[in-house]
Amino acid sequence: MIYPVIIRDLLLWFAYYDMYTPKWSNHIFDEWKDVMHRKGVSPDESEKRTLNLNNAFPDALVTHYETLIDHLELPDEKDRYVLAAAIKTNAHVIVSNNIKDFSEDVLDRYGLKIKTPDDFLTDIIDLNTEIAVEAFKEMVLNKKSPELDEYEVLDCLRKNRLKDTADYLHALL
Repeated sequence: MIYPVIIRDLLLWFAYYDMYTPKWSNHIFDEWKDVMHRKGVSPDESEKRTLNLNNAFPDALVTHYETLIDHLELPDEKDRYVLAAAIKTNAHVIVSNNIKDFSEDVLDRYGLKIKTPDDFLTDIIDLNTEIAVEAFKEMVLNKKSPELDEYEVLDCLRKNRLKDTADYLHALL
């Protein structure tokens, strides 16, 4: 889950605070770059952002998963690379708003669950409330454009399908 920006930012701050280990693939970055281009981000800028993410989290990039793709079945074939990368890294959870595109039977076969970003983030907060609040506050302090206070960021989270996450963080502030 790399888009929208506010979701990506919170996920990455939680990862920065070692609350979970992010994993992504070049396929995911290709999809992300397509979204950025549609939003008016130049190819050079999207490439720079990709490099920055890989530099910030050098163990996150999954490779050598491509041979698995053709052996997987999902309702939407475009999601097979996500499943293949998750299998390759022995992940426990796939974070996506496209829950309907991942068959529970297929996920069970590989010991995987799928969670929305909201469910995933609330689970992380539940396990690490103090660290989650610290990471959230750090994210807010580093947010430059536009500069927002904690409550304005919580409103942004709510507007981007992270209502439970925002409500939970609000209760902890």
